[in-house]
Amino acid sequence: MVVCVLAVVLAVGGSAGALLYLAKSGKLGGTSATPTTVIVKAEEVATHNVALEPMLVNLADADGHSYLRLGVVLAEETEKDAKAKEEKPAPGADAAVRDAVLGVLGKERAADLLEADGKERLKKELKAALDQQAPQAKVHAVYFTDFLVQR
Repeated sequence: MVVCVLAVVLAVGGSAGALLYLAKSGKLGGTSATPTTVIVKAEEVATHNVALEPMLVNLADADGHSYLRLGVVLAEETEKDAKAKEEKPAPGADAAVRDAVLGVLGKERAADLLEADGKERLKKELKAALDQQAPQAKVHAVYFTDFLVQR
């Protein structure tokens, strides 16, 4: 008799534990104890990469001896059926883009660029400046291929 009671208690306890595990992990049909997150995939944007010529810029440090050497690739939006590729702009075609980039870079200080979030902040500033000063470029993202700060 004791063996039967012990077997029933173990069976009920094991079933309850399994149900509790399934409910918390969200694998059980009904509501779960933990909230679930639904990920909605954003519409993909077709882009092509445009590599700008490397830039050497004096930074706005007080001593006047700091500079930045920067390689930039811009991901520009294209037609959906166009193939994504990397290309160099025609000479003179990127004058507005380079002017916008140099305008932002000339105001930067070496210490600000070397902070933990310096590069990400600079990417956001460059994208905002390009959207404002060269909207024809339709820049989707900014990538750095070379980033050297000299003090």
